[in-house]
Amino acid sequence: MTRAFNVIIERDSEGYYVASVPELRGCHTQAKSLDILMKRIREVIELCLEVELRKSRLRNS
Repeated sequence: MTRAFNVIIERDSEGYYVASVPELRGCHTQAKSLDILMKRIREVIELCLEVELRKSRLRNS
């Protein structure tokens, strides 16, 4: 199943790109290049979804 998320990308004063996903609490990362940033944010989204799934399973058991 494919899910889509809005990713907000900003550039800080030191030149780092910072990405966050408002729909997923704590889902953010940073990098010096956009290529690396996009790779990292995909990884972070997967991890955040995994954590949410585990929490949901614990609540339902």
